[in-house]
Amino acid sequence: MQSDTIINQPWQFGYRGRVAVFIDGNNLFHAARFHTIDIDYNKLLRVLLGDGRLLRAFFYTGVDAGAERQQGFLLWMRRNGFRVIQKELKTFYDGTRKANLDVEIAVDMLSLAGKYDTAVLVSGDEDFVYAVNAVAYKGCRVEVAGFRSNTAPKLIDVADFFIDLGEIGELVRKDISSNGRYDVPSFIPPDALPPQDVLHAHNGKDYSDISSEVQINRTSDYTEADDEALADMIRVIDER
Repeated sequence: MQSDTIINQPWQFGYRGRVAVFIDGNNLFHAARFHTIDIDYNKLLRVLLGDGRLLRAFFYTGVDAGAERQQGFLLWMRRNGFRVIQKELKTFYDGTRKANLDVEIAVDMLSLAGKYDTAVLVSGDEDFVYAVNAVAYKGCRVEVAGFRSNTAPKLIDVADFFIDLGEIGELVRKDISSNGRYDVPSFIPPDALPPQDVLHAHNGKDYSDISSEVQINRTSDYTEADDEALADMIRVIDER
């Protein structure tokens, strides 16, 4: 009964009508990883939809064309009702590889305003404050979903309602099947993927032990549980 209270509470704050969901994939992954939660995106979508009617669910992420395991996840997302917007990674002068999709998310939110009654932005990035305000000025309800400790206070302040995923973690966490595997593949952003030579070395093999071959920069509070979490996140089903 307690879970019913948690899941229904956000939808008591106004009429939600047609709902559009905008998921900042990389931002959500790193926040969920910090809280040791592997997200089930089907469950997440059902929770965010509540008593509303889904218009569109968008998932934004950077991609590495050579990362077949990531492509398998994105294929699964497309087949399960998500509109995937992706951008090739860019390599910067310091060697980092990134793909920023903030503009794409903001443009889509503004372009579709009026087609939906409620926008749900799944991100903790403060850069979306202006876009959330702009959508609100068009008369749409805007809700922000994220982990409170990983969400910018200014973003929470401009939202009509904040959905703390940390409080409903058990409702969006992935279930483990009887064989100890996840039935739903895990999202792995490009910056969290192992080097290509490690992936190629495991071609056709079990990926569950791959983390042992990846160099990990451990912080002082890094534990064995973090190793297990990393192995779970790399354990991906390629439906192709």
